[in-house]
Amino acid sequence: MLGGLAAAERRLRRFLPLAGATVAAGFPSPADDYVEGRIDLNEALIRHPSSTFFLRVSGDSMRDAGILDGDLLVVDRAIEPRAGLVVVAVIEGAFTLKHLRRDHGRWRLEAAHPNYPTLELRDGDDSRIWGVAIHAIHSL
Repeated sequence: MLGGLAAAERRLRRFLPLAGATVAAGFPSPADDYVEGRIDLNEALIRHPSSTFFLRVSGDSMRDAGILDGDLLVVDRAIEPRAGLVVVAVIEGAFTLKHLRRDHGRWRLEAAHPNYPTLELRDGDDSRIWGVAIHAIHSL
């Protein structure tokens, strides 16, 4: 069965062109019509395939972190949550996306929007960290 799964994964790989030049986000630079190679977005965005999930963002509580309503999140459950990371937590049975912070020995979940309160994680409640957001993909 595992051999069949590996063959299926190889068939699902989609290599896309990767330009050899970078794009200037400041002053313009001469264009380079050169394709350096090919890139597989699964390989580029996913470190632990068996523990990685995609979630769609709903709401604007993380907008000041550049994570917008409708974005596609790449969430890795194999990464150890630590202070400063953006995490997906389960609060009262529902997913929420926040910055994980530690303050005076207590874990907190902070939004990246002033209209949303900080949530404290307390021992014994049903809150838990579900995974770490490693990429947010959004349309321009």
